[in-house]
Amino acid sequence: MRVIGSEEISRALPMGAAIAAMRQGFAARVEGRADEPPRTVLHTGSTNGATLVMPAALDVGDVPLLVVKVVSVFPANREKGMASIHGTVIAVDAETGLPIAMLDGASLTAIRTAAACGLATDLLARRDSAVLAVFGSGVHARTQVQAMREVRSIQEVRIYNPNTESAEAMAAELAGSAVSTCRFRVADSPASVLAGADIACAATTSRVPVFEDRAVPDGLHINAIGSFHATDREVPAATVARAGVFVDDREAALEEAGDLIMAIREGLIEAGHIRSDLGSLVLGKANGRRSDDEVTFFKSVGLAVQDAAATQAVLRAVR
Repeated sequence: MRVIGSEEISRALPMGAAIAAMRQGFAARVEGRADEPPRTVLHTGSTNGATLVMPAALDVGDVPLLVVKVVSVFPANREKGMASIHGTVIAVDAETGLPIAMLDGASLTAIRTAAACGLATDLLARRDSAVLAVFGSGVHARTQVQAMREVRSIQEVRIYNPNTESAEAMAAELAGSAVSTCRFRVADSPASVLAGADIACAATTSRVPVFEDRAVPDGLHINAIGSFHATDREVPAATVARAGVFVDDREAALEEAGDLIMAIREGLIEAGHIRSDLGSLVLGKANGRRSDDEVTFFKSVGLAVQDAAATQAVLRAVR
């Protein structure tokens, strides 16, 4: 069995290739060429952590592949100087049952999560989008920036985190690695990070909305990836209610996406407010943005088929 670490994954799966893999994977779900049993979530209670077990089979592209990912999300690890996300992906040849690779799950998850948002942004954001607002400054916030810059000509990236030092470190890191004239700066409030923005990405561990609806400009496209509990949300219900809402999967979103569940419980929307899943958008079975002034919102809780598609792309590259 081959062991593939985070550095090799980063080399094998550049963001453009990851977005292409997500396009194929989400389309496969709608076409019935992916098998994705419900994931199991194990909670640890006292540490406010969770471990997820996510299986999937993908029957497209290369040799049909099975994957099982075990990923742990423990936000309190930051207080111990540790990463908050750890994981492992096991890849199995679907024709023989032979385990063929073990991959670093944390880096694969960060890339495929951002790539799904990149795909959604390519399908939903205005073509002239140039200003990106980012909430959060962890690993996932950084990969979100990569994905947005892959699909749109981003000229300015604004970062907001109550921990200003962390936001400044992210801005400096991105500015040092950028090969264009894109500007990176730290915003001093949620309202200032959103003023005049075209795209916003929320990648936080916040349990409450990270901005107010009144700060949301017309035409904004929002990606939210941080919350995956029914009682947590990054986006206010009022914004959800006035936005065109798109999800990675309807059933999963209605079980795990607090941004939507809480808006439903508060009577502001119904389940039918979700306009489409991402795979249907890819295949042209649903319409996306209706006008330049419409606010669009993509909520991702993460799907195992994304891991399968990303793993397949990595194995193809390293062979």
